[in-house]
Amino acid sequence: MTKARHAMPPEIAALSLDEIAERYIGRFRDKKADWEAFEDARTEGYRRAQHRFIGAGGSGKHNDPTTIPARGFTLSIVYVPPGQGNAAHTHEVEEVFFVLQGYLTVFLEDESGRQVSRKLGRWECIACPPGVIHGFHNDSLEPVYMQVMLGRGRPEAMGYADEDLYRRREAHLDRP
Repeated sequence: MTKARHAMPPEIAALSLDEIAERYIGRFRDKKADWEAFEDARTEGYRRAQHRFIGAGGSGKHNDPTTIPARGFTLSIVYVPPGQGNAAHTHEVEEVFFVLQGYLTVFLEDESGRQVSRKLGRWECIACPPGVIHGFHNDSLEPVYMQVMLGRGRPEAMGYADEDLYRRREAHLDRP
């Protein structure tokens, strides 16, 4: 009689429980802050560090052996210093920002450039639907730690609203 009510994927079924635990546990102490995970992170005002836990690092840029393999989503912890944030962008899938520490101003933007902003505190989140222009900024004097999830194991690079950043996004993925 089987207790497991769902089948394991073949690549996992052959592993021992110790091997599964080793491969599918992510520890913050093993992560290296990636300050260049995104093209806009090279620009003052958009500096932030990604700690990828699940899925390919830096929107597919880096292969980090400490990263848990993705199936249906990615998960990162992002450190956002005061005065920093990210550029307005879209994704082909849903993106979630979940604040773990600090206060983060999130925004949604329409095609005319009009923005609606909201401040999120600890344990608050926003789910940004596919195709909706969005972003965030740390307006406070304290750093922000936030969890970021994307609804695909290997999402496309961000679709920056800024034309120059959008043109540079593919070259960014080719940089070592």
